[in-house]
Amino acid sequence: MEFIRLYNTTQGIFAYYHERYYRMESSWDTLVNASDLFNSLSKAIAAAQPASDAEAAIEQYLLPPIGSQEIWAAGVTYFRSKVARMEESEIAGGATFYDMVYEAERPELFFKSTARRAVGHGQKVNIRKDSTWDVPEPELTLFMNREGAIQGYTIGNDMSSRSIEGENPLYLPQAKTYEKSAAIGPCLLVPDQPIPPDTEIRMQILRNGQPQYSDAVPISQMKRGHQELAGFLYRECDFPDGCYLMTGTCLVPDSSFTLQENDVVEITIDPIGTLVNTIALKK
Repeated sequence: MEFIRLYNTTQGIFAYYHERYYRMESSWDTLVNASDLFNSLSKAIAAAQPASDAEAAIEQYLLPPIGSQEIWAAGVTYFRSKVARMEESEIAGGATFYDMVYEAERPELFFKSTARRAVGHGQKVNIRKDSTWDVPEPELTLFMNREGAIQGYTIGNDMSSRSIEGENPLYLPQAKTYEKSAAIGPCLLVPDQPIPPDTEIRMQILRNGQPQYSDAVPISQMKRGHQELAGFLYRECDFPDGCYLMTGTCLVPDSSFTLQENDVVEITIDPIGTLVNTIALKK
C-alpha cells in the first residue's frame, strides 16, 4: 500500500511522500475534496519542490487535519463496546438499547464536533467537571469527501463521560459533545487503497509517567463495514466540504478507571502515526 500523509499547520499544508515533504498550495477544504485524492496529490507533488521548512512547521505549528468539516461518530460497532455501554446503562434501564443497536441494520451515528471545538496532536482534551467517570475512546476515523467517498484516515479520540450517558441514554449528546471533546491527528493518511483489516489500534494511558492502561485491537473486529457506515451517514445529509467519521472502539478501560487532569492519552495506528493528548478541565 502506498500512501501520502497530509499535515495541516499554521505555516501551510505539507504532504509527506517517499520520505520527502512538499508544500501544497491549495486550501485544506479544496485540497481534500478532489475526486481521486491520492492521484490528485501525487500529481501536485510531482510538480512541487521539496519543502525544507516542513519538519519545523509540523513540530511547532501543527493543527488538527481539518478545515470546515464536521466530525461525526459511530457507536456500538465492536462487541466489547456493546458490553461496556450495557454495563454503564444497566441501572438506568437503558442496557437493552445497546444490545438492540448492535444487532440492528441501522447503526448508531451521532454528531461529535465542529472543527472549531476539535483539537489536534499535542493539544489538551477536556473531561467534564460534572462527570464522575470519563474515558478516552481510540478510533480509526474516516475522511469522506463531499461525494461520500472514503478518501483517507486519521486517528480519533472520542472523549466520553460514561457516568452521564449511563445515567440516561438520552444524555448522550452531553456525554459526547462539549468543548475539546474530540481530537484528531496527527495527519490525514491518504492511501492508494483501503486500509487493511489487520490494522491495529493501540492505546496507552499514562499518569505521572506511569502506564495505567495499555491494549490493542485489529479493526477486523468491527461488526460494521466502513462503506456501510459512510453510506448511512450520507443517506440524508449533505457535507459540501466533506466529513470525518469516528468508527467506534472496543478498547475500554475497566469500570474502576476514570481519567484525571494531566493524564496523557497516546493512540497509535500505523501508518497514520500517534495522537497524543493531555487531559484537562475547561477553564
